[in-house]
Amino acid sequence: MLGISLRRPKTIAATLAAATLVTVLGSAAPGVSADGGGRPTPDEGHRTKPTIVLVHGAWADGSSWSGEVRRLQARGFDVQVAPQPNRGPSIDSGYLKDFLSTIEGPIVVAAHSYGGFVASDALTGNKNVKALVFVDAFAPDKGETVEELTAGSGSVLEPALTDPASVFKLVPFPGAPEGAVDAYVLPKIFITGFANGLPRRQAEVLAVSQSALATNALGEPATEPAWKTIPVWAVIGTEDRVIPPARQEEMMKRAGADITRIDAGHLGLISHPGEVTEVILEAARTTA
Repeated sequence: MLGISLRRPKTIAATLAAATLVTVLGSAAPGVSADGGGRPTPDEGHRTKPTIVLVHGAWADGSSWSGEVRRLQARGFDVQVAPQPNRGPSIDSGYLKDFLSTIEGPIVVAAHSYGGFVASDALTGNKNVKALVFVDAFAPDKGETVEELTAGSGSVLEPALTDPASVFKLVPFPGAPEGAVDAYVLPKIFITGFANGLPRRQAEVLAVSQSALATNALGEPATEPAWKTIPVWAVIGTEDRVIPPARQEEMMKRAGADITRIDAGHLGLISHPGEVTEVILEAARTTA
């Protein structure tokens, strides 16, 4: 513990226009427009699309998924970014369960970082959820905690297990569980440990606009994980310093995930939204 409770043209003109666009945007990824959008492929337009639900992690908010939201919406998907109060797995998974209960039809969930811990708890038993995509995320087994999954991993968070103030700014909050406080990652650690791979200025902005995580979240055990019954995909950033790749590999192989590795840090959903989107699309296609 931490010492605190912690796409198809139909006319010649349209065809020529499309060809011109391809020439101009030759470097754009297949099926994705230069501004991060895209067009549905012909078969996408004839299938019932799942709703895509995106779950952000700790020290972040829903805007971290902006690149994926734009791309998925351009493909014609209903995309919803779930609320994430970051009060601890029991509360946060309850929020997510209730949120998902309002959605009819098939659902694909993508979860980042601590959001993976929450989603793994929340999705169990929801028959509408057809796939789970972990993005630089925790995938705990029953009884495991964030602290346990961090220990011995080489994470930039690991020193907090013995000296929380070396990693976090600790701030009390009203109504906190006994011993719990809000934790904000110190900017110097956020910039080099969380946001490595992003432009320095962008990292600096994210460091001072982060949301807090209640410290009790780090020691709460996981319940029965959804990855035991739901098909799983994973995106692993090979330069992740928060959940180092070796630890992610252990969790994702245990979960039987289809793994994609990208040259990115912990915030690959921000730095590489096109690649992350493609994995989400693969999960959506496979489970349609």
